[in-house]
Amino acid sequence: MLIPKENRKAIHQALFQQGVLVAKKDFNLPKHPEVGVPNLQVIKACQSLDSRGYVKTRYNWSWYYYTLTNEGVEYLREWLHLPAEVVPATHKRQVRPAAPRAVRSEQREQRADAGYRRAEKKDGEAAPAGFAPSFRGGFGRA
Repeated sequence: MLIPKENRKAIHQALFQQGVLVAKKDFNLPKHPEVGVPNLQVIKACQSLDSRGYVKTRYNWSWYYYTLTNEGVEYLREWLHLPAEVVPATHKRQVRPAAPRAVRSEQREQRADAGYRRAEKKDGEAAPAGFAPSFRGGFGRA
């Protein structure tokens, strides 16, 4: 399909900025809500990128989900004449603050119900000395 260069550039820029693009399977939709070009042109441009391996396509419930691959990032970076430092939003690492470490004291606080785990109190609770379990079969079989 012949797509004007300014429309193709708008589609590629929108795809490169986020790293993903979503399009409803409605070929008669006059404008794509995010890109501002006809929806058919968005679908066909992404279909062309998919056939070359630059985009991965998922289809679910009348929606196309396009995800940029690593080869696609390199291709669009070259096509849009962008420096190597510019990456899509999905490829940026999120900086998370380090979780505060718990302060451990030398002696941990003893819980009231943790006494059953103590080894020194098991003298009377163990099995009798002469206990010998045996298996005699089941349900009267010999």
